[in-house]
Amino acid sequence: MAALSKEELHSRVDADFDRIVDLLSRKVALKSVSAQGITGEHMRRSAQFVADELKKRGVDAKVVQSKNPDGTPGAFEVVGSKIVNPDAPTVLLYAHHDVQPVPDASAWDTDPFVATEVDGRLYGRGATDDGGGIAIHSGALHALGDDLKVNIKVFIEGEEEMGSPSFIPFIEAHRDEFDSDVIIVADSGNWSAEIPSLTTSLRGNTDLDVTVKALEHPVHSGQFGGPILDANTLSSMLIASMYDENGSLNIPGLVGGDPVGGLQRDLDEASVRADSSVVDSYRFAGTGSLASRLWTKPSISVIGFDAHPVEGSFNVIANETRFRLSIRTAPNQRPEDAAKAVTDFLTSHAPFGAEVSVSMVDAGMGWSMDPNAEATQDALESMREAFGVDPINKGEGGSIPFIPELQRIFPKAQVLVTGPEDPKGNAHSPNESIDLQSLKNNVLTEALILTKLAK
Repeated sequence: MAALSKEELHSRVDADFDRIVDLLSRKVALKSVSAQGITGEHMRRSAQFVADELKKRGVDAKVVQSKNPDGTPGAFEVVGSKIVNPDAPTVLLYAHHDVQPVPDASAWDTDPFVATEVDGRLYGRGATDDGGGIAIHSGALHALGDDLKVNIKVFIEGEEEMGSPSFIPFIEAHRDEFDSDVIIVADSGNWSAEIPSLTTSLRGNTDLDVTVKALEHPVHSGQFGGPILDANTLSSMLIASMYDENGSLNIPGLVGGDPVGGLQRDLDEASVRADSSVVDSYRFAGTGSLASRLWTKPSISVIGFDAHPVEGSFNVIANETRFRLSIRTAPNQRPEDAAKAVTDFLTSHAPFGAEVSVSMVDAGMGWSMDPNAEATQDALESMREAFGVDPINKGEGGSIPFIPELQRIFPKAQVLVTGPEDPKGNAHSPNESIDLQSLKNNVLTEALILTKLAK
């Protein structure tokens, strides 16, 4: 039987779209906030909701509770499969059913847990991250129906927003259930609501704690200030020493690179300024394209600093200060190599002989796609057909640690990182939303990808 045409798939997605939006709306209402307890009844209920939906799409889905590395109960995961032909290619569909919390509902223009359509966008917590990914998988499977020509495996995770602590033990324990030729991770986004993208790379993330010690104990600033600098000042000097006059990191052994697959379009500076809310007088640090600075070059942020609050401060010289660095590493640099490079630099640049010690807190590898893989070309062609415009590949400055782990565990699998987000989606923030026309195009894109992969 001939493969379904784009027109036939488009017609099926159109006819099913009200159901897709209703599915997403009901998912938003579940309040699947993993930060309120990954083992909570609300998370089990969320997982069961997704499993039941996948069963309606012909997937033999079930809810399985994972175990953390220490053996304690972990998240409620959804796994399943739909085998149409043992000789056909197998595709693993990934998304996650947990969502970020809502610290301040008053910051929203709508009820965060009541899906609300405004001007072609559906607002609600998890509408895009990652209820949109679940909706895409459901819509694509429904559109293909009995015409599906690839085997499907699914993994809908329940703790992605909590850092996936049980992810690796769970995958290792279910290798056979996840082994596949292609993995589609629907947890990223597009260049815009109108222009599709494959995510080509992800930076890694390494956290280091740095302690700077000048004195054995605090002393009076009037008695000893001058020849003895406080630990906060010494720490600030040490942090500043990592950068050159352009604001680029100047640390030997910390590598960078150009956007994977080449830079098709640089990011718009005005948009980045607006999206990041920098003050008008601020000048962007670093050199080169904005895309490389945000996607493939390393960055370091001070995300924690132990210092006495201004309120209640008094005239003493701080003897010791600790701060935490978040290092976003180039997609292909090993985190331990980056950690060593930064550690060696900091300990060798201790201001005025202060004692500097560094310890690793966490480390996650980055990832880059194979731009020449057959699945990559199928995905790009599918995006072009579904959206009616050429896709623009893009990287992500953030990290999704499980993707390189999936690639490590299944080295022969081709990984495609897609997703429902767009720059206006506000994932993790107030007024999270998804563009409904873009969602429809994303559903059609995945249905086309699955059709092409059957070849």
